[in-house]
Amino acid sequence: MPTVSVGRDRLFEALGRTYTEEEFEDLCFKFGIELDDVTTEKAVIRKEKHLQEEEPSEDEEVIYKIEVPANRYDLLCLEGLAQALRIFNGLDPIPTYSVARVNKESMLKMHVNSETSKIRPYVVCAVLRGITFDEAQYNSFIDLQDRLHQNICRRRALVAIGTHDLDTIEGPFTYEALPPPEINFVPLKQTKNFRADELMEFYKSDLKLKKFLHIIENSPVFPVIYDQNRTVLSLPPIINGAHSAITLKTKNVFIECTATDLTKANIVLNTMVTMFSVYCERKFEVEPVEVIYPDGKSYICPDLSLYQMVVPLSYITSVVGVSLPAHEVAGLLNKMQLHAEHSVSTKNETSFTVSVPPTRSDVLHACDVAEDVAIAYGYNEIPKIKVPSLKPQSLNQFSDLIRTEIAMVGFTEVLTWILCSYKENFTMLNRKDDKSTAAINGNPRSADFEVVRTSLMPGILKTVGHNKDHPKPIKIFEVGDVVLLDETKDVGASNRRHLAALYCGATSGFELIHGLVDRVMEVTGTPFVLPGDETGYYIQNSDEPEFLPGRQANIIYKGKQIGTFGIVHPQVLDNFDIPDPCSFVEVNIESFL
Repeated sequence: MPTVSVGRDRLFEALGRTYTEEEFEDLCFKFGIELDDVTTEKAVIRKEKHLQEEEPSEDEEVIYKIEVPANRYDLLCLEGLAQALRIFNGLDPIPTYSVARVNKESMLKMHVNSETSKIRPYVVCAVLRGITFDEAQYNSFIDLQDRLHQNICRRRALVAIGTHDLDTIEGPFTYEALPPPEINFVPLKQTKNFRADELMEFYKSDLKLKKFLHIIENSPVFPVIYDQNRTVLSLPPIINGAHSAITLKTKNVFIECTATDLTKANIVLNTMVTMFSVYCERKFEVEPVEVIYPDGKSYICPDLSLYQMVVPLSYITSVVGVSLPAHEVAGLLNKMQLHAEHSVSTKNETSFTVSVPPTRSDVLHACDVAEDVAIAYGYNEIPKIKVPSLKPQSLNQFSDLIRTEIAMVGFTEVLTWILCSYKENFTMLNRKDDKSTAAINGNPRSADFEVVRTSLMPGILKTVGHNKDHPKPIKIFEVGDVVLLDETKDVGASNRRHLAALYCGATSGFELIHGLVDRVMEVTGTPFVLPGDETGYYIQNSDEPEFLPGRQANIIYKGKQIGTFGIVHPQVLDNFDIPDPCSFVEVNIESFL
């Protein structure tokens, strides 16, 4: 999830009070975010430059690194974070965002050229009038653009943001797509005039901008935005022009977002203007811009209207798991910036009309509303209950009991891939493929994943082979599924739950593996019986190629073979590059159920 770095003192000032670190961590937890780290600005710089760490001095600004949900774009800056927490604490009402009333004739216009459809077809714009920046607010404005670029904009591939000093340019504006040699301008932080194709070469050595060149560099046309005097505002998604760069003295900001995804462009624009309209002369008011497309259709943006959805109270309480009265649910939603009004239908069912502001683009469904109620109510306040439908399967419960018993004997559990190579499943175990056992992967990505394992043995031997320098003895086990072809199943194969264990040391440890078999039988309540008796288990000679002849046995349970144990054949050990003797057991534990 994204991490937002904010100055602690500025944040506390915006929140209207100071907090201890523990108090702020508790507030973050209640709101559904997390205080990830506490550091200083100089420490961050030292870390970026790989310099030696130093003890922080008292005059260094403390930085809080706060982890926020990936879909909460309104929390990517201090302004949005502070506003959300103040509303959550009941200090502020939900702000009402509005579009300034400007008649269509005097409204700024952006004309879109038809060639833009070849590369970045969409553009949305807005104006922040009468804005006032101090240095911290200006830096926050720039940082929000960078965080949006890294997040929803997908490194500028979907959306690119351009911000300009409106007093240095003149509308109407045009959004065009031209061959690179025809575009000339002075880019941001430069003094020399560049052609667009020259600029591509120039920025290949720039650590930050070279990551975005691939988006347009192979296109026959580059997107570009001009004002009416043919002054270049930006070459999206690479760089803005130096002529319209914003500064601390900027009073009117023109924002344009070019995109390949119109929905995300609108979300990005709404996030930018709602977060920083708080610094405008008319608080929370944004001036619109008319975007005119080649087909004659025009759109006025931004769209700051409320999105409304109807959510039944019964749905919310069933999802949250707590029965809550309607007035309390409405209050909880208000804490999360969602205005809710409840009404009762003719069927006596209470529902909420929830108004979603432009800052909450993450609210898409009734389940998002229910989640916000749960967050505002407090997850720690929701009683824990065991849902009847979540009763675990008997096989899984039995598997857990077996794991516990084997671990208490001193074996360490491993978890290996259910896919393996054809060679590992057959040749390396001295086995032959009878074509009726193994499910073969028809289109494997690599030779390591050709077959669904028919035994746990390849994975366990491979684990020992990769850890042969580990101190001896090695005692490991696995409880997992194998897959065997089965014509009685509609998919042609069935899963079987197996237990496998291996001992590797200076000696074979055959007696330890035999003792482990007896222990498993003891804890499952299975008595040892004479051959032919089907009330318990017994062992008999076997002739499996993966084991040493004369040092192996089948496990017979109620008249059926359920497993085999013995000393692993030296050739098999050599195939897996294991220098020490090993004993191994594998049992089908489903047989006990």
